[in-house]
Amino acid sequence: MRPNRLREIWAAGGAVVNGWLAIPNSFSAETMAHQGWDSLTIDLQHGVVDYQAMVTMLQAISTTETVPVVRVPWLEPGILMKTLDAGAYGVICPMVNTREDAQKLVAYTHYAPRGTRSFGPVRALLYGGADYPQHANDTIVTFAMIETAQALDNLEDILSVPGLDAIYIGPSDLSLALGCKPTFDDLDSKAAEAVEHILARAKAHGLVAGIHNGSPEAALKRIAMGFQFVTVSSDARLMAAGAQQVMATMRAAQLPKTEGGY
Repeated sequence: MRPNRLREIWAAGGAVVNGWLAIPNSFSAETMAHQGWDSLTIDLQHGVVDYQAMVTMLQAISTTETVPVVRVPWLEPGILMKTLDAGAYGVICPMVNTREDAQKLVAYTHYAPRGTRSFGPVRALLYGGADYPQHANDTIVTFAMIETAQALDNLEDILSVPGLDAIYIGPSDLSLALGCKPTFDDLDSKAAEAVEHILARAKAHGLVAGIHNGSPEAALKRIAMGFQFVTVSSDARLMAAGAQQVMATMRAAQLPKTEGGY
């Protein structure tokens, strides 16, 4: 089976630099994948990407060594299994709030006897290889999102679930849950303390910790803290930022008007 570079990077003590895909288009996904990201996450929870678009985006990412990851809409067995069958090498599940939630997530993403994932890796065989069924349980990476006050209360129980590989912090939702301003980078003190606590407990349980970031500078600081999976911005935000930079430069130049007024 094709190795999962996420696991290789983590085993070497490194951090994965992850990009985020919100645009439902295979060409934009392919363009992002060719920029050297360690992984790219297709977001099915928020935004406008549907399942069929996701499949074409996974195919586009497959033109590179970038690892395909998908954030599913919810803790629901059907979409988790179909996402893996389509060839995702990692899944991020939102709003995991209890030990039972984490147990379900692990079960839905693993074949028996370790889980209840139904067998039918149609495209995953093409991406992963003919021996995918024998190695999928040890290759696929399962992330539980920790982003609510309830999840914080149940953190130890969630982190101790066998088969869970990693956690992923959504700073905006976590901030909202704690009565703070929703943001990625400059967190209010209460939310920042919660992030540090989650990171410390995840490392104590031997799990990888990931987090969403709005800028490279913030991501680098969080790698220094001990995070080993950092998302930086998204395709939509990067496109907007690039266009804004171009237009700001053009407007600042105050181009002279021609005789015709243009």
